[in-house]
Amino acid sequence: MPCYKRRGVKRRLALAPLSVRFAMLRRLIRPSMLPAFRLSVAAALLVAPLLAFGLSACSSDKDELPYVERPPEKIYDEAAKAMEDKSYKQAAKLFDEVERQHPYSQWATKAQLMAAFAHYQNLKYDDAIVALDRYIQLHPGSDQVSYAYYLKALCYYEQIADVGRDQKITKQALDALNEVTRRFPTTEYARDAKLKIDLTTDHLAGKEMAIGRFYVTQQNYAAAIGRFRTVVDSYQTTSHTAEALHRLVECYLSLGLVTEAQRAAAILGHNFPGSDWYEDSYALLVSAGATPPGGKAQAGDAKAGESKAGGSLWDSLF
Repeated sequence: MPCYKRRGVKRRLALAPLSVRFAMLRRLIRPSMLPAFRLSVAAALLVAPLLAFGLSACSSDKDELPYVERPPEKIYDEAAKAMEDKSYKQAAKLFDEVERQHPYSQWATKAQLMAAFAHYQNLKYDDAIVALDRYIQLHPGSDQVSYAYYLKALCYYEQIADVGRDQKITKQALDALNEVTRRFPTTEYARDAKLKIDLTTDHLAGKEMAIGRFYVTQQNYAAAIGRFRTVVDSYQTTSHTAEALHRLVECYLSLGLVTEAQRAAAILGHNFPGSDWYEDSYALLVSAGATPPGGKAQAGDAKAGESKAGGSLWDSLF
């Protein structure tokens, strides 16, 4: 029977009685199917609890080893052997077992750091970072804490994606590497971190350049200028700076801002006088009826790099 809805009255259909629903089900099932149907239902009711128990048992045993009390050094040696065999997942579990069974022993402190290293070797960077953060929090005065910071930076650094993808991890890697050099400037970890900082910074500059070039293809010159200026301002020691200055000349000329284009070209000539980027920029200015201050011959001279206030044209660009 249809349900009619009147203004101010809310009604809903009532469910049919259980006996009626069961009768409807019997009509759908032929008499010859009833024995098999009853058997399948009974089997499902019997097997379901067993499956649930098995799955719960598997999930509970997935991450933890069966508790068998042993001396800490024995568990640690087993974990070290697993590391030698490149069974990193098993090694991480065994190192965790050292701490679980003997949390206040000296072996537990070593095992915490080694568990993080096992995760790192197994490319489980998130697990490694969690373990390292915990180690740093629990043992800030440890003689191995510098390595913990360095390993954490490596976990971020090795996840850096190409410039076509989001660079959140790259920025996290840069922050972690800078922290290593700031906290432990005289260590070997700091020396390696400085090299990786240069590569990471260059990568971030490359991302800005890729976005800026895209905006140029879309003739969105104002947005492109913002990206290229970021490279010149924040990443001026990278390999992308000369191109960024040339792209600024292009964008400024496209917008009819000849003075700004001349200024960018002068900075390019002062800092990269023999580069192909400067040759291209000079050609663009000539075709637009403008040249850098002092002309091409003097653009590379130091005097061409000074503003009226005595500062660098690099600073006066913005």
